[in-house]
Amino acid sequence: MGKFNGHVYPGLYLFSYGLYQATVVFKTTIANDSLLYPSRSPRNKRICARLWEISYQGLLKIVTGSIFTIYVIFCLEDGLVLMSTEMPPRFLFPKEWQHLTMFILLTLNGCVDVTSKNLLPQRCVLLEKGALVLVFYVLLILLVSHVQDSTGVELQVHSLLILVVFLLMLVLTAELWAPNALHLSMTETFLFLMMGSWLMQAGFILYRPISGYPWQDDDISDIMFVTTFFCWHVMVNALCLLGIYGAFSFWHHCYRPRSKLMGSQEAPYYTDTEGPVYQLLPEVEPSEKDDQALLLPESSP
Repeated sequence: MGKFNGHVYPGLYLFSYGLYQATVVFKTTIANDSLLYPSRSPRNKRICARLWEISYQGLLKIVTGSIFTIYVIFCLEDGLVLMSTEMPPRFLFPKEWQHLTMFILLTLNGCVDVTSKNLLPQRCVLLEKGALVLVFYVLLILLVSHVQDSTGVELQVHSLLILVVFLLMLVLTAELWAPNALHLSMTETFLFLMMGSWLMQAGFILYRPISGYPWQDDDISDIMFVTTFFCWHVMVNALCLLGIYGAFSFWHHCYRPRSKLMGSQEAPYYTDTEGPVYQLLPEVEPSEKDDQALLLPESSP
């Protein structure tokens, strides 16, 4: 799992997760909605209430973590063995066991999300955020241990990855006290994009270089260009976020007024938190109110 596929596929998942988070954050920001509890229209709430309540992020984490876990276990020819049969016994495949621990944590984090949103009587955002923070604390410890025998280009690549994970851990920790903060959510989204794109880049640098020749650990130019590529990833991901924000802003200003105009022609709705949806009666015109006021004295004896 520590080869090309072990970097590209997890990186692709993290990058896709970052793109999804970007769409959610910018959509709720432009609509002045809540990040944690986005509002639904009354009709959607009545028709698709159960579908909206499903924790799709949690289910995706469970499925992805389970697939990666199974792959790590069966990717080795002799299987994932913990210790050798020699005397004295020695631990085997230390990096593969670290990968296995990471993917099990991802699966457990998905279980926490599903439990909080679908199984508990009331959603516990603090439980979800706390579990995610704990995952990144453990991930940071594993990554620091992961580079003990690395040198040159590989060490530089993983050091930059550790930097992103450390910054993301700080942001997620701050979100425990401000879970609905917009600037923290944007920073978290950007760091997820950085972590995913750089992990994919690491797979190409270490195992499938574009030139067809391996990078040289004793060449200072190669190590410097690794940092340059990382800075390019920072700029590209920032432009990606800017493009997503521009697309949602364009959609909101061009198509949202039409939907509001069509919605204003319909009668407003009153939604109870536990009851059905009621349609309010239209207000009476001022002339009709005057006619009703004149009829009341005449009808009295």
